[in-house]
Amino acid sequence: MRVQILGMGCPKCKQLAASAEQALKELGLDGHVEKVEDIREIAKFKVMMTPALVINGEVKASGKVLSAEEIKKLLQ
Repeated sequence: MRVQILGMGCPKCKQLAASAEQALKELGLDGHVEKVEDIREIAKFKVMMTPALVINGEVKASGKVLSAEEIKKLLQ
């Protein structure tokens, strides 16, 4: 499972990454959280606001920090 956090490294981006890591761990899923901070790479996903959560190449949320519980629902 590939989980990406799109953002420039702001506190909200870091919180979303921590929530995603927690969700993966709690579900016992094999995967890692990749932080994408290059603006050109972020632009490829056509998101208008960061942070954004991408799961297996699909944007699942943008412009907000999801909790681990919310991310777990998206991962299942």
